[in-house]
Amino acid sequence: MNLREWALEQGVHPVTAYRWFREGKLPVPARRVGRLILVDPAPKPAVAGTVAAYCRVSSAEQKDDLERQVGRVVAGATGQGLVVGRVVSEIGSGMNGHRRKLTKLLSDPAVTVIVVEHRDRLTRFGFEHLAASLAATGRRIVVLDDTETADDLVRDVTEVLTSLCARLYGRRSASRRAAKAVAIATGDEPA
Repeated sequence: MNLREWALEQGVHPVTAYRWFREGKLPVPARRVGRLILVDPAPKPAVAGTVAAYCRVSSAEQKDDLERQVGRVVAGATGQGLVVGRVVSEIGSGMNGHRRKLTKLLSDPAVTVIVVEHRDRLTRFGFEHLAASLAATGRRIVVLDDTETADDLVRDVTEVLTSLCARLYGRRSASRRAAKAVAIATGDEPA
């Protein structure tokens, strides 16, 4: 299959896929044959059902970040032996539950694995409950970078502060103010 077909199938813009090929960051094996770039056929999926990559940013100003996030998630899933069958990307706040694409993804029983870069890209609160409910139906969530906050107590306090700051100061600056409050409370504030 050629690179353009692969890119459209993965939900990635063909120009982005070509850039990844040039930079050596394409998550699948590919080779140049004359003027054509051929993507080697993907291995058969090891899991039953579809593997979906879910990527989210909070505002339209971060659209470039969303494209890079899609690349990292697809590459990370491929590195773990998962063949991504669907890429879902959206722009929306992690603080509310009004994300149509996520709701559609979660309600699709054909999707058995959901791959995200960070926990908070999927949901700010209740990640464990969501993971448990999916596990009860034979589905799972794969978090590629689970090192963001190792301490449960600090993570919980950060989530609560983010929620409170969102109500006080508006959603846009909430996480920044919450991170600053946690840094002050733990004594890690930069000089």
